[in-house]
Amino acid sequence: MNLIDNLKWRYATKKYDNTKKVAAADVAKIVEAARLAPTSSGMQQFRVLVISNPELKEKIVPIASGQQIVADCSHLLVFAAWDKYTEERIDNIYQVTTTERGLKEGHFNDYTNRLKAVYLQQTAEENFVHTAKQAYIGLGLAIAAAAELKVDSTPMEGFNNAALDELLELGEQGLKSVLLLPIGYRDAENDWLVNMKKVRNAEAHFATYIQ
Repeated sequence: MNLIDNLKWRYATKKYDNTKKVAAADVAKIVEAARLAPTSSGMQQFRVLVISNPELKEKIVPIASGQQIVADCSHLLVFAAWDKYTEERIDNIYQVTTTERGLKEGHFNDYTNRLKAVYLQQTAEENFVHTAKQAYIGLGLAIAAAAELKVDSTPMEGFNNAALDELLELGEQGLKSVLLLPIGYRDAENDWLVNMKKVRNAEAHFATYIQ
């Protein structure tokens, strides 16, 4: 199947079969798709936590407005973004890029100075709005990769971010939660949405072509 067919196949799964687990190799491919996502200035401003521990997933259910799919899924992916930009974070990623590409030390100094001039004068809240947007790009690619592997997924924003940050001690890592992505395999007999027609706006009402 091609990408379009895979996207037609997937849906926001509402009921997972908690007896079925996603193979570690497939989980790794989904995470790798998120890792390879494009990000603003190539800074990879988000991280992914992969939770399979049953007790921890159960603790997240009340944080996620009682949504049982958080516990029943095979793995729960938490997308968390930098809480703010810092000189160190900007310098670190460009040092890695410089080393990996075999470039002269200081090759990116002019560019990183421009980045710092923009981001470091902003508030932490303004920074987080920008870093969180990068997590959505990774989420989209993770969903597409899961569909390619015939792994179900459910993108979620409906949770108490502050409570999850505290539970996972994200603040100590300079991160704040943005999105949840349960992955696993649908319980087709008990999922009310599984046989519903996928509905989207018609292409004519969705896209505008300007020539």
